Amino acid sequence: MKQLKGSSKAVALSVAERCKNILASNWQAHLNTIKADSKGSKEDIYTSKVHYMLRRGRPYIWIPEGELHNTNAIIDERASLAISCNVPGPLMSLLRSIRKFSARVALTGDLIALKEEKVHRVAESLRESILMEYNLANQASYTVSALLSSAGASCGSRCENFLEILGESDKYTVYKFDINSCTYIDGSGCAHDLDNEEITAPKADEISLFTEKLIDGINQSQARRRALMLFCLEYHNASARDALMLSIDRKGFDILAKVPEVDSNQNQQYNWKEFRFTFKEEASDIESFCRLLVELEEEALESVKSYSGLG
Repeated sequence: MKQLKGSSKAVALSVAERCKNILASNWQAHLNTIKADSKGSKEDIYTSKVHYMLRRGRPYIWIPEGELHNTNAIIDERASLAISCNVPGPLMSLLRSIRKFSARVALTGDLIALKEEKVHRVAESLRESILMEYNLANQASYTVSALLSSAGASCGSRCENFLEILGESDKYTVYKFDINSCTYIDGSGCAHDLDNEEITAPKADEISLFTEKLIDGINQSQARRRALMLFCLEYHNASARDALMLSIDRKGFDILAKVPEVDSNQNQQYNWKEFRFTFKEEASDIESFCRLLVELEEEALESVKSYSGLG
């Protein structure tokens, strides 16, 4: 396999790093609490979708007024939180068709209701995060803006949803989620337990704010998908019929590509296979991520021209 120019061996992120990226990039989760009444906890579990933000490695959750979780937490503060990798709709359909799961994180812990003063501090931190995200998107270069605007309407808007919540803050109770355990479930369904120290202080990653839109923007572009197919040929010697961006991070990206494989009967068929690509340097923001992606495309094209005699 040909190595990416200037890069070390193309290895995947560690489990802890992948876990951190999911926690930082998403803002919706499924919260589970134990059903309770005035006599105490019951055996049944109540589940609903909630919004959260990650602050200093800890989730803060907004629960609507009247939601059963509020009553449950008074009687029994134990809870669990399930957070999935942000996967745009079309890509999720493909994953389901090939029986591949999207990676996810399962947290167990305690729901602690915040006092009013603490709520104001957390809300202010959220406003600053939303403003930063808004400014980054509006000040982006043409290349980045084109990718973000190409994303489908199904890609959720973190800014819009949280601005609506902040505008009606009196209708929500804010909780701190104190983490007791963390499990990362990979795309094959295998569970990996992590120490709390590995996830409670994630490195700030601007890219994670735009993960879903960048992935979908790339996958909506036929030119970008052809480039992904070229990467598979150039760096993994795999001739792909199609390719989709699966995940991105500051170190590189993962691709799902439809490549030929020979079965036990020596018959050739095309199957979806995952490939990892690592940049020659870490991408500090969405601008540098897109720049490194374009540089990789140009490098692959130049290489093809050189050995095909077109250079």
